[in-house]
Amino acid sequence: MSPLPKLANQSAVIGVVGLGYVGLPLILAYVRAGFQVIGFDIDPAKISALGAGRSYFKHIPNEQVASAQESGRLVATGDFSLVARVDAVIVCVPTPLDRHFEPDLSYVRDTLDAVCPRLNPGAIVSLESTTYPGTTVEEIIPRVEARQLVPGESVFVVYSLEREDPGNLQFSAANVPKIVGGHTPTCMAAGEALYAAAFDQVVPVSSTEVAELTKLLENIYRSVNIGLVNELKIVADAMGIDIWEVIRAAATKPFGFTPFYPGPGLGGHCILIDPFYLTWKAREFGVHTRFIELAGQINRSMPEYVVQRTMIALNEREKTVKGSRVLLIGLAYKPDVDDTRESPTFELLDRFQALGAEVAYHDPHVPEIGPTRKNARWQGMRSLPWTEEDICAFDAIVICTRHQAIDFHQLATWSSLIIDTRNAMAGIDGNAKVVSA
Repeated sequence: MSPLPKLANQSAVIGVVGLGYVGLPLILAYVRAGFQVIGFDIDPAKISALGAGRSYFKHIPNEQVASAQESGRLVATGDFSLVARVDAVIVCVPTPLDRHFEPDLSYVRDTLDAVCPRLNPGAIVSLESTTYPGTTVEEIIPRVEARQLVPGESVFVVYSLEREDPGNLQFSAANVPKIVGGHTPTCMAAGEALYAAAFDQVVPVSSTEVAELTKLLENIYRSVNIGLVNELKIVADAMGIDIWEVIRAAATKPFGFTPFYPGPGLGGHCILIDPFYLTWKAREFGVHTRFIELAGQINRSMPEYVVQRTMIALNEREKTVKGSRVLLIGLAYKPDVDDTRESPTFELLDRFQALGAEVAYHDPHVPEIGPTRKNARWQGMRSLPWTEEDICAFDAIVICTRHQAIDFHQLATWSSLIIDTRNAMAGIDGNAKVVSA
């Protein structure tokens, strides 16, 4: 019942559940490696787009999806009965937080409830959704055992963390080292074979728990360091020191220092959310992760700091936030992509509007706000046109994302007041007063 021979001769059928920012690159990698792939999703729009050979992410070209579709090796479906056809199923569905900042595993559990009853003996089940240590054992093992499948003998259970970085042209899914932990040694061997078939390098670790915690460490490392520079930014602003110059100077040290950069808050699924998965699980063991939680508090406070800096700048012009027109530049949480997940710009929209401002946004990569889990009230809002007449009509411009497609030289000429959270205006002369925030 070993899946290894079918993986070796590329006759295995690979199933991927969740065709978002993690799942889509994954299915493209397996199609390029020569495998038949079935992609599962509950979103009809994604299924329709893939069936037509179209990408629904700006950083993934249509040509890549069209090539996969034309190969005849890609099927996208919402029919989970087809799980019975796969030899390996990789789960990469969202793991958000609930309103109490506790893990919401409903997407994972619903997916496993749909997948596990349909597994064939010999199948591999891999979880890639970011979660707390122990999730693979606690959620997958009971479900496959209820199917009378024996982990390590008739089913092979692994965890492999995703390391996607949307918009990064240097790294793709296949050329980033793939960490895999197995429930048993035979599960580990199956997981190594599964990922070695499509990835350049596979890094085995001793258990699923080690792999799960590795993912959290990677993102907590970033969260804590970003929290540090965000706090230093507030101190530097109070002292009249340019934090960006400080970071540039420190980055000349060839050892012992890695530059991180401040901003209006954290966005994306990973860095903002993942640390809370560990803090929640740690409490089960009587451990309080004070350092991690403090960094999270600092990062979550940054939108309020940006609002306060904007209020002060408007007051200096004898204007109040109430009644002012405020334009936010950049809805995506990072440069040059259309990914708006957990973007701090949404919170800034909420906060400015609650204070009585008239708000709008401009983002060349996000022409219209689509459905979101947390920000449904903004759905349908369209990006403001990039014209001098439109830009000049605003009392304050807040730069939230530093997209290369935005002409900041024009912005400096057209605007009178710019609140710069990304150092985008450094070295640019113009009419606008620029306030760091």
